[in-house]
This record gives sequence, structure tokens and C-alpha cells, in this order.
Amino acid sequence: MKIAYVRVSTAEQNEARQIEALEKHGIEKWFTEKVSAKDTNRPKLQEVLNFVREGDTIYIHDFSRLARSTKDLLEIVEILNDKKVHLVSNKENIDTSTPTGKLMLTMIGAIAEFERQNLLERQREGIEIAKREHKFKGRKPVHIDEFLFEQLLQEYQNRKINKVKFAEKLGVSRPTLDKLLASQDKN
Repeated sequence: MKIAYVRVSTAEQNEARQIEALEKHGIEKWFTEKVSAKDTNRPKLQEVLNFVREGDTIYIHDFSRLARSTKDLLEIVEILNDKKVHLVSNKENIDTSTPTGKLMLTMIGAIAEFERQNLLERQREGIEIAKREHKFKGRKPVHIDEFLFEQLLQEYQNRKINKVKFAEKLGVSRPTLDKLLASQDKN
């Protein structure tokens, strides 16, 4: 099946240009939304990812309509690859059903990974310098109210609150709560 995903960032923007450019492909099903691409948690994007089946092709006007970051784009492409679904981008002229299209996406992924590794290396070097100069203090330890933690833990275990509410009431992030719960299990 030929499926189109069309996205504009705001309600004021018009998707007609994208639709016109994609009509030449004989699209059978359209998914259109007006929402920012700040992340991949978009209703119509999730709907299209759940809808597609092996052998389908998703057509987009350009990669920026699908994802804002290379990381998000590659995650979406990986989902599509796992489902054996092809992706065609008009503007970039990339079709993942072809060897050239697969190569281009692999190169984009390699560049993204290279950039990520360079960023981490620069970060490590900066931390080492800061440590040598005694400027690096590390993350401040999280102090929690033990009584409140125990009270909320009971509520969580009794399914009165979920992890999001637990973390919120405790004043910590979800990953921090997960670490606290893991250390609680060890005790």
C-alpha cells in the first residue's frame, strides 16, 4: 500500500504544497497532522507506524517532515525496516527499497554516530580538565525525605499512584526514582 505522511508545524501553516508534491505517487492512504516535530510522540505519526504492514511504502515530502533530528529519523527508519516497510523522500530523492537509498541512510546514520562520539569525547576531555583544576564537583547528591518516600512507596505498591506521580510528589526525575527503587530492592 502507498501511504503518505504529511506534517506542518502549526495550524496556520498549509500542507497543500506537500500534498501536491506527493500526489504523483498514487497515494492510497493519507496521514496528515499539524504539530511540531520536537519529538516522535505525534498522534498521526504513531498511527501511521502502527498502520503500516510488510511491503508498504511511506512517502514523505522531505525528512524534516518526519523527524527534526537525525537520531529520531534513524529510529523511525529502524522501526520501518523491522516491519519491512519502505520509505521514499521526494526532496532528498531517497528510496529505502533501493540499494542506493539504503546506502544513503546508512551514511546519514554513520555521520550521526560519529558526531555523537565526538561530542562524548569532548565532554570527557572537559570533565578531565575540570577535575584536574578541582572545578568539577559532579552531580549534587539527591536528598529525599525518607518518611515521604516510604509513604509514597506504599501508595505506589498499592497502585494508588503511578511512577510519574511518585516521582512528581517526591520532587525527583523518573530515572532518579528508578535508581531509588532499585537501591530499595537491594536492601
